[in-house]
Amino acid sequence: MTHALPLPDFAHERVEVVTGRRSGLFIAVALHSSVLGSALGGARLWTYPHWSDALGDALRLSAAMTLKNAAAGLDAGGGKSVIGLPEGTVLEPDRRRAAFLDLGDAVESLGGLYRTAEDVGSTTDDMLVVSERTAHVVGLPDAVGGSGEPAGPTSLGVYASLVATLERAVGSGDVRGRRITVAGLGQVGGRLAERLASEGAILTVTDVNPAKRGLAATLGAAWVEPGEAHLIPADLFVPAGIGGVLTDEVIDALDARAVCGPANNPLADRSGADRLAARGVLYAPDFVVNAGGVIYLDLEAKQIGSRETIMSRVAGIGDTVRRVFDEAETRGVTPLAAAEGLAADRLRVGAESTALV
Repeated sequence: MTHALPLPDFAHERVEVVTGRRSGLFIAVALHSSVLGSALGGARLWTYPHWSDALGDALRLSAAMTLKNAAAGLDAGGGKSVIGLPEGTVLEPDRRRAAFLDLGDAVESLGGLYRTAEDVGSTTDDMLVVSERTAHVVGLPDAVGGSGEPAGPTSLGVYASLVATLERAVGSGDVRGRRITVAGLGQVGGRLAERLASEGAILTVTDVNPAKRGLAATLGAAWVEPGEAHLIPADLFVPAGIGGVLTDEVIDALDARAVCGPANNPLADRSGADRLAARGVLYAPDFVVNAGGVIYLDLEAKQIGSRETIMSRVAGIGDTVRRVFDEAETRGVTPLAAAEGLAADRLRVGAESTALV
């Protein structure tokens, strides 16, 4: 039986797909666009039912990085890498190291057109291993003089976006007393939940890892099973886990006034943006909201501005979200279409500049 490949339309500049010679694992490095500069996007280590699912993830995520970096005003293109683990694989330390050495070789093969960094499933220590095979990696550990873990800047940008979204949805950006559901308590979702709890939000939280119940109890938040999080009445629903959670069925049952969160590609289908709008649910586009980490990594790597200046720019994501909402209202389109237009404008200018060289 032929396996149906769940792949998006192909519009990429280059894609490298290899079987790691040390690890034997599937590795994909997807360069979607270098129009605005050397592409930047993390390396995801994840379990997939089939190699084509890992490839599809790399293609979708790299295209989203082009939009993210363009909308964030960075001189950086979009790319992503994925190390795919077969289901049931237990990655021992030696094989993990081998996998990231293999990734380093794959990144190096693009000659600097793509820079990688940590992402879901990978760490700054893994990036240190990658750096043994290529210089085209950012976000190395603080201990070796790198910029470190980008989850803090990402959560700062998401928080600024939450405030902007609440302003538009309920008339005030004050989170105190607001009902907020955070679905996913990883590096970014956990930080957000802690800050929201400290500022008086009425929190409901969930995670696929039941051990996260302990964090919920510490924060005084209500716990709900992952598949039921969207059913809880909320002013704001915050998808902070894996992508694709906002299916048609979830959107139709969603009991929230707005959606704003750090998860990449939370819409199962682009048409979900129209479906949310039809229900009167305000949607803050993910690739604008979660750009704090990539802004931080790119500017730190290029030594553009002080740490304080960079973090101020990250906090400015909230103003970008406000601009997107204003543009959507003026044009009579969804915020997703408005944000894509913002990114397209920068990419068009970049393409025109390249053509003149």
